[in-house]
Amino acid sequence: MSRLICPAPGIAGEVTLPGDKSISHRYAMLSAVASGRSVLENYATGEDCASTLACLRSLGVRWEREGDRVTIEGRGPDGLQPPSAPLDAGNSGTTMRMLSGILAGQPFASVLQGDASLSKRPMSRIIAPLRQMGARIDGRDGQFPPLSIRGGGLRAVRYELPVASAQVKSCVLLAGLFAPGETVVVEPVETRDHTEIALRRLGAALSAEGGTIAVRGPASLSGQGTRIPSDISSAVFFLAAALLLPGSDLRIRGVGLNPTRAAVLQVLRRMGARIEVRPEGQGAGELEGTLRVRGGLPLEGGEIAGATTAAVIDEIPMLAVLGATSKRGLRIRDGRELRVKETDRIEAVVTNLRRMGADVSEFPDGMAIRGGCRLRGAQLDSFGDHRVAMAFAVAALAADSSSQLRGAGAAAVSFPEFFSTLESVSA
Repeated sequence: MSRLICPAPGIAGEVTLPGDKSISHRYAMLSAVASGRSVLENYATGEDCASTLACLRSLGVRWEREGDRVTIEGRGPDGLQPPSAPLDAGNSGTTMRMLSGILAGQPFASVLQGDASLSKRPMSRIIAPLRQMGARIDGRDGQFPPLSIRGGGLRAVRYELPVASAQVKSCVLLAGLFAPGETVVVEPVETRDHTEIALRRLGAALSAEGGTIAVRGPASLSGQGTRIPSDISSAVFFLAAALLLPGSDLRIRGVGLNPTRAAVLQVLRRMGARIEVRPEGQGAGELEGTLRVRGGLPLEGGEIAGATTAAVIDEIPMLAVLGATSKRGLRIRDGRELRVKETDRIEAVVTNLRRMGADVSEFPDGMAIRGGCRLRGAQLDSFGDHRVAMAFAVAALAADSSSQLRGAGAAAVSFPEFFSTLESVSA
């Protein structure tokens, strides 16, 4: 799907965005192995989270969906059923990595597969700890999907993450629910803690201190009602659109403000963005509130490196676009993880920025973007990546002429309503 995008003079108004993708995945999986009914309000609308639900149904989990409400009948820790066919994670790396942790604890064999893109993404970082815990797991060429898992009989371990990853951490913690004793994960830098929050809310015995997280198994979880806040990673595209277009004034309501995810707001403020945050309560045990952003002031730019890169890894494509239009540009390092996302996001971002006239140097773990660029209309490509598609749709709004975005439909992986929502607030 190719989409023509014309420049816009500004955006204004108020929007409420779909539920957080990361939180939706976690509550769906945990509700499946909890006892009792769980009702998830504002469940994410994207294809990735639909893949998680489809996999759960293949494991014998009953659920119903009405709009953005999902009701799941939990089967308890021992109630999942052997699937009759390979489980299809679609394009969702989160589904594959985290569900592997649950499957590792089940006394049956299963196979997890994905689409062509997911089949190229290495899974060695979950294979290694799950094998240490006693699961028999293998992949194509030892590391790529499809993954064959024969679980059961897990043992608790202490696992130190070689690379910071919330998904790998979550995989090990979910496997730890089925292993007698205390499973400990040590992370080199803090990553998003949605899994820890969800586990506590559903009744797991979990402790976390100084980057060391421990869960005690076997665990018994209890289903409950949960309202999922809007996805801050989705909100970033709208914040950026307002910052790129002078005269913009936009409010985004009900956004999740978890400190391990809200680091992107700090990065934007350091770059010179004017963003007001009004906390307004909690959803799914997470702080949420309204964001207001106004455009007009050029951003300063800066550097993203170290722990900050890990904290904003999903927002890098959009931040890179802002860096090209900033005064001093933006330097991004320590982002080698970007090479193994839905596409090689470093290469994809560099390619599209250069097509729009930006001066960009590419590194193995990042890029240096020279500031002061007046973006020009161009032939752009999503490379099949939802975040690249949305980032450059926003970039096209600030270009000097129309752009053609190839593969724009990739946005549906996380945010099917993205283009209609963007049009609703575009002048």
